[in-house]
Amino acid sequence: MNHILDLIREQGNLFYLFTLIWTALEGETFVIFAGLAASHDLLDIRLLFLAAALGSLIGDQVMFFIGRYYGWRVVARFPKLQPKLNKILCILEKFSVSFILSYRFMYGVRNISALAVGMSHLSWRRFFVLNALASTLWSLVFCGGGYLFGDMMQRMGLGDEDSVHSEVRGFMIACLIVFVLIVGARIFYVRRQMQKEKRDEITPTP
Repeated sequence: MNHILDLIREQGNLFYLFTLIWTALEGETFVIFAGLAASHDLLDIRLLFLAAALGSLIGDQVMFFIGRYYGWRVVARFPKLQPKLNKILCILEKFSVSFILSYRFMYGVRNISALAVGMSHLSWRRFFVLNALASTLWSLVFCGGGYLFGDMMQRMGLGDEDSVHSEVRGFMIACLIVFVLIVGARIFYVRRQMQKEKRDEITPTP
């Protein structure tokens, strides 16, 4: 463990890349804790904010283009998404701006919301501008929230400095392990689905 902590101390910049990748998928909890780490000078809050905002922007932009070009194929493969997509598309017709600026703060609907926006009539340029504003606000709220919480802890004298540093690093290592496991599981699932489709295509229909 000490060797890993020393590696993190020497290669701390890797966590900004990790933050960018993580926030492209999800990441509120990690970003809050990373903000706490920044308040203890383990990370640079400015680089953390930039990485989180950029990752969130890229992730939703990718989902938008998937929805724009492959949205109905996704629905055909996962028909259970249809009711939720229909609700989001109805909301977009009336409250497109407010919804795009706020859906990041609604747990469990971020990726499917960006997918639905791609399936709507909203232009990619308009979505990009709103997406940039939303990702900046999201990063500011969660990075800033974690940073301010950590600063309050220091001012109130809560927790030993070394123990806090160790806990922060330990949490980040745990997040990295979980992230690798999630990505690996998704790759494995996609490969199995592709193999199943190939077998179905080869199997003759009776």
